[in-house]
Amino acid sequence: MITVFGEGRGFRVVWLLEEMGIPYRLRPVDLLAGIEHDPDYLAINPAGYIPAIRDGDATMVESIAIMEYLIARHGPTPLAPPPQDASFPAYQQFLHLGEAGLAASIYFVVVSRNLAPEAERDNWGARKAMEVFESRLRLVTRQLARAPYMAGKRFTAADISVTYALEFAQRTDCYLLGEVEQDYVARTTGRDSYKRAMDNCPATKAWAEAIGI
Repeated sequence: MITVFGEGRGFRVVWLLEEMGIPYRLRPVDLLAGIEHDPDYLAINPAGYIPAIRDGDATMVESIAIMEYLIARHGPTPLAPPPQDASFPAYQQFLHLGEAGLAASIYFVVVSRNLAPEAERDNWGARKAMEVFESRLRLVTRQLARAPYMAGKRFTAADISVTYALEFAQRTDCYLLGEVEQDYVARTTGRDSYKRAMDNCPATKAWAEAIGI
């Protein structure tokens, strides 16, 4: 059975596994308690960040790479259009933009605003990261003017990637989504697989319920 280590971006992985109907178990990783106190996890990922998976003899980190691995190893699945499909370029673009353009940039805004010393919270790096987030979000908004999902008419793994980033931005109170983006998030998170993933990720669910988002 596949083991998923950690929530956070690991929620993407759990959601994907629920969509694909693949059995898994979630092994919590408490970064706030100090990863140095979790030697078993450091043996999985010496860099000490989440998520990671173990699938038989395979161990992987990085949520988008894990998603691509699961689709390739345990597919095929309609969550990933084939390369010859007309929707494939958009799928590939937004699958990666959800992390590289959105989640990664807003993360630096979040840590600056919440963890940096007071005098350093409104720093140049955080402002630049927000500019990056907003510029990439415009690509999402433009796509939503054309189609209901990132790859077109059908929900794909790219929507899991992007939705995670948009919810992260909202839950950390770093960005207020517009009506178009809010409607999109309501559409993607209304899926049964999302609800099952939330039920199986207690820390994520508790966080969302505590802030009402």
